[in-house]
Amino acid sequence: MTTATPKPIIESRDQLIQSFARGEKPKDRWRIGTEHEKFVYARADHHAPSYDEAGGIRALLGELEQYGWKPVYEGDHVIAMSGADGSISLEPAGQFELSGAPLESLHDTCAETGRHLEQVKAAGEKLGIGFLGLGMWPDKTRAELPRMPKGRYVIMLNHMPRVGTMGLDMMLRTCTIQVNLDYSSEADMVKKFRVGLALQPLATALFANSPFTEGKPNGMLSYRSHIWSDTDPHRTGMLPFVFEDGFGYERYAEYALDVPMYFVYRDGRYIDAAGHSFRDFLKGELAVLPGEKPTLDDWNDHLSTAFPEVRLKTFLEMRGADGGPWNRICALPALWVGLLYDQGALDAAWDLVKGWTIDERQALRDAVPRLALDAPLPGGGRLRDIASDVLDIASAGLSARGRTNRAGDNETGFLDPLRAIVRTGKVPAQSLLDRYHGAWGGDVSNVYDEESF
Repeated sequence: MTTATPKPIIESRDQLIQSFARGEKPKDRWRIGTEHEKFVYARADHHAPSYDEAGGIRALLGELEQYGWKPVYEGDHVIAMSGADGSISLEPAGQFELSGAPLESLHDTCAETGRHLEQVKAAGEKLGIGFLGLGMWPDKTRAELPRMPKGRYVIMLNHMPRVGTMGLDMMLRTCTIQVNLDYSSEADMVKKFRVGLALQPLATALFANSPFTEGKPNGMLSYRSHIWSDTDPHRTGMLPFVFEDGFGYERYAEYALDVPMYFVYRDGRYIDAAGHSFRDFLKGELAVLPGEKPTLDDWNDHLSTAFPEVRLKTFLEMRGADGGPWNRICALPALWVGLLYDQGALDAAWDLVKGWTIDERQALRDAVPRLALDAPLPGGGRLRDIASDVLDIASAGLSARGRTNRAGDNETGFLDPLRAIVRTGKVPAQSLLDRYHGAWGGDVSNVYDEESF
């Protein structure tokens, strides 16, 4: 019988800071990691399948084994799949997520997305399951949604109502697209973080795709983004300190230490530490594990429970976009790779936003869920007034990268869905609302026919 090697404990705060420094990579090793979630529904009646029902979520995971995916267990339950294309995981109400592998180009990313969607659609055909690309369930109440058998979610679902009014909506009723990107140094991370935060409202606007709640318009264009405004103020938001002089790894570590804990993972189970302090854990004074100190795995778990608009781990996560169709899954990483992975583009993007004050950035973020591209811009005008400029900067950055496919196409074409949105002036949610008030005759169930993968 073998026993697991004990993991070294954290002896000093320097180790917390070094955890970010270990993410530094030279430019030739920068990669693109794309994550995207989708809603799962039964085609017969549009209900959200439970984990254990016939043709439900567990069966869906099982169908994917034929494509080389390997099950990941928590206790007796398969709660994820691992494979060459990254990992497939379950969000709290069964939203299906692909966390893609770190890839060299957007061509690779889009091919990975295509493979994944082909596989899940084939599995869905067999099980009578469909997949919906939106930012929020258009017609489901919280009570109608199932719960997945993951220990961390039980703790989070219990804790959310203590700290905000919409945390349960975030967990149960939303889907997003994210991209994870690398940095070469602390200074490079800082500049990318600042540009990412300042322009996150533009990404939210361009991808706004959640205008319905429980079958009716909710008054927002990105209700998913609005939900974050009252989920948990201790672990969300625009992080004003990122723009302060001296920001770097240490300052982010201090922020993360102030984020209340959710859990500690030990011996295959999650221990409820909701609301407790990681600072106490560092001192061996965590009430639920008295005398025990954390490991770097505990720190990494803790970092994953902060939910700001941009998040730092050993990479930067861009977190502002609603879920959507295949072409926008490819467009989100194209936007951020174009802006952040070429120095000229990064400098140009920073020049565009560096004069905005903390209050102006917050006001823009607050206005975007309702107004999208019509949100007031710092200094006058509307967000739409800089959208084309930002896409031009991203396009120039992608051109400079020079990553081509076999046909000789570079990566700029992946921005085309966003250019179409700016050209028409109509974000995805506005198009949905037009159909709701027009061809759909006020029946939101038509969304299943028109917005499924």
